[in-house]
Amino acid sequence: MAATIITTEDFQDFKVELLEDIKAMINHQSGFTPKKWLKSPEVRDLLSISPGTLQNLRINGTLPYSKVGGVIYFDYEEIVKVMEENRVHNKF
Repeated sequence: MAATIITTEDFQDFKVELLEDIKAMINHQSGFTPKKWLKSPEVRDLLSISPGTLQNLRINGTLPYSKVGGVIYFDYEEIVKVMEENRVHNKF
């Protein structure tokens, strides 16, 4: 009978794959598919921020936006990109 050796790298790969599968199942069951363009109230709910904070993010250029007929729209992918670029990694 042959023995199989499992390494920590194997466990890490398994963990990543399992998490991806769980995320896919949750998104599929909840029917969550982010819209391409979000209005201001949707962005505020998504980020849990006040109208003033969203306005400051717009004014200082942190969050790019488009304005059509007086309505401000934000690209969902741009919001995710800004969040990723501003991620803080604390090392202890």
